[in-house]
Amino acid sequence: MRLSVRLSVLLALAWALAQTATTRPANHPAAPLPPASAEPNRPPPAPEPNWPRPRSDERRTERNRMVETIRDEYGLADRPVLDALNAVPRHWFVPPNQQSLAYADLPLPIGYDQTISQPFIVAYMTSLLHLTPTSKVLEIGAGSGYQAAVLSEFTPHVFTIEILEPLASTAARRLRDRGYRTVRVRCGDGYQGWPEHAPFDAIIVTCAPDHVPQPLLDQLKPGGRLCIPLGSAQTIQSLTLLTKDTQGNISRRTLSPVRFVPLTRPADSKK
Repeated sequence: MRLSVRLSVLLALAWALAQTATTRPANHPAAPLPPASAEPNRPPPAPEPNWPRPRSDERRTERNRMVETIRDEYGLADRPVLDALNAVPRHWFVPPNQQSLAYADLPLPIGYDQTISQPFIVAYMTSLLHLTPTSKVLEIGAGSGYQAAVLSEFTPHVFTIEILEPLASTAARRLRDRGYRTVRVRCGDGYQGWPEHAPFDAIIVTCAPDHVPQPLLDQLKPGGRLCIPLGSAQTIQSLTLLTKDTQGNISRRTLSPVRFVPLTRPADSKK
């Protein structure tokens, strides 16, 4: 599949690259990405009882346009993922001063030198996880809670960790108040994962360490998938997909250059 990139995204990427010395790098793909899923026509997840997934018609036209951009400009044809992004109002998770850009295909600052990811990246990484309603998924880097809300469209078993307490508490309150009551939020060191709820069928990391944290590999279930950007904050990172077979062997596939905020560790969060 050949993926095209809009001129506006390329211009945004150029801006992001120019900000290398700043503390708010963007998380645009640095190049067109390979197909997100070998199963673009898989059926949508079957509903489970007592699994709240909020619905709203607020800014519906903008949401439709955002999803059309992901589908038409990038060629991402995973229907359940596109439906999930159409279902979750992104403006619920964007700060007031960024509301006009809530449905632009851009990462946006959410405070504390962190960002809400670009919609295409959210869709692409979600598609790589191959989630089902029984999947247990761990997110490292809750941010504003948007990615977790998208994950909860597929499964009620969503766990998300945020090391920055103001973001963690705000995300937990926002998800609860908006009706995403099955998402569990924890303030803590994402590098260490969430061993009390391991193993996980899928792990998604929305911030970039310079290596794969061993605790996350240990907490990945055989047959599981881990999607993570790898590299330093001063460089373009590599979006990487790791899978664990039934024998515990790890396979690694490098997908594309990207830019994410760095993975924050406890010492960093106190600076």
